[in-house]
Amino acid sequence: MSKKAVILLSGGLDSAVALWLARSEGFEPHTLSFNYGQRHDKEIKGAAILAQKAGVQNHRLVSINIGQWGGSSLTDKNMNVEDGDISRTDIPVTYVPARNMVFLSVAASYAEAIGAQDIFIGVSEVDYSGYVDCRASFINAMQTAINQGTVMGAEKGLPITIHAPFIHKTKTEEILLGQKLGVPFENTWSCYRGGDEPCGTCDSCLLRAEAFRKAGMADPAIKSKKI
Repeated sequence: MSKKAVILLSGGLDSAVALWLARSEGFEPHTLSFNYGQRHDKEIKGAAILAQKAGVQNHRLVSINIGQWGGSSLTDKNMNVEDGDISRTDIPVTYVPARNMVFLSVAASYAEAIGAQDIFIGVSEVDYSGYVDCRASFINAMQTAINQGTVMGAEKGLPITIHAPFIHKTKTEEILLGQKLGVPFENTWSCYRGGDEPCGTCDSCLLRAEAFRKAGMADPAIKSKKI
């Protein structure tokens, strides 16, 4: 019998590759997406399609509006999504306060409820953003906290492992892996702004375009020449 794993599936490129990787390693994927008050639902719709294409039998959309207090241009429509700069070293305004901490906490609750000892998240600390909740030190700390705060980890000797397989990989490496795994990149969405087509100028669009270029591939999600 396959081991259950909870996969954080945003609908973006990273989480899609994480899902296909978990599946290739023999896990039975239980996917979690979040409606957290973000400015558009393009990724949420993409996540549902990705889950279906991956043959996921248990896909859940959790509503938890952490965007109601703002603090990020991804959740506060009074803030503008700034044009991208992939050479930046500061934390951009697209950082959503403690987002991955919230997501991993919910994933831990779900994992314990269904008896899963594995959680997958597609974060990387290599790429430009430097988000504090995408660093290995944070992932390790969350794993420790989860195993101190769950009956599975603290009492039953069934620790939960957070898998962050891309933590030290570039997005180009992710794309090459995803290509081998058959990830349908055309169903992923990365643009911060939403819209009918990716804007081509936000940080996420620029980073994605550069990664596909370095991988020697055309981005199948791009139907125009904006990127």
